[in-house]
Amino acid sequence: MKNVIFFKIYIAFSTIYILILYLGYESLDCFLKPALIPLLILGVYFSKKFRTQNILLTALLFSWIGDVVLLFADIAEIYFILGLVSFLLSHLLYLVLFNKQIKEKIKRNAVIFMIGSILIGCYLIGMLSVLLPSLGDLKIPVVVYASIISIMLLFAYNGLLIWKKPANQYVFFGALFFVISDSILALNKFHTPIKKSSFIIMLTYLVAQYLIVIGILKLNSKKELQ
Repeated sequence: MKNVIFFKIYIAFSTIYILILYLGYESLDCFLKPALIPLLILGVYFSKKFRTQNILLTALLFSWIGDVVLLFADIAEIYFILGLVSFLLSHLLYLVLFNKQIKEKIKRNAVIFMIGSILIGCYLIGMLSVLLPSLGDLKIPVVVYASIISIMLLFAYNGLLIWKKPANQYVFFGALFFVISDSILALNKFHTPIKKSSFIIMLTYLVAQYLIVIGILKLNSKKELQ
């Protein structure tokens, strides 16, 4: 299938890109980074049509816009804010996407869901307590962003409990890696510089996007992707 070819190219290009970042050639960002998410977009576009396909495509589009805009974040703060807005819209669309997936006839364990919800809430409170003292004028945007990604993770966790396997695991771990990537980015920018931060951020980010895409496609296809 044509879409599988795009996913394989994405994996290959992502591996090369991550290796380049690990070796310290971050100046090549502007040449390689903008080419990655479009491969996922093409993979989704050429997949068998499904009900929420356009939501997934739009979420990926905003992610790509965020990727490109953040390349200029060192030039002026406005680029960081615009990138934040782009990814915020992407997370909101993922949240809607997860909510619109077909629910399997699986009874959710209320206790397990509550425990997971509490852990996600603790993450949000802990992250904000660390970041808030150094956010300055960005307090409100970052609080809103952190809240949205936490809710997105909560929706993915809910899906883990009610969607079919293994698609539920793909989406949940994709959302989890997304949160990890954003958390490292925030800590590195506002709290403490992290060694090899670009490498870690992009590794978790690219894995996150891939897992979410493959998970959603698996949820909406009777034929499993390879």
